[in-house]
Amino acid sequence: MINNELIEILACPKCKGVVELAPDKTGIICKACNVLYEIRDEIPIMLIDEAKKIAND
Repeated sequence: MINNELIEILACPKCKGVVELAPDKTGIICKACNVLYEIRDEIPIMLIDEAKKIAND
């Protein structure tokens, strides 16, 4: 499980905006860019090229 303190200091590498933990805890979401950065083996993969687009709500 990823630490909440880590989430607080992370920023989106694309827009430098605020990110949050996805509800299912499988990734980190940037709502400004509508992307999800996956978490693999408890490590957030904060690479723009590996970000996945998410649907608008």
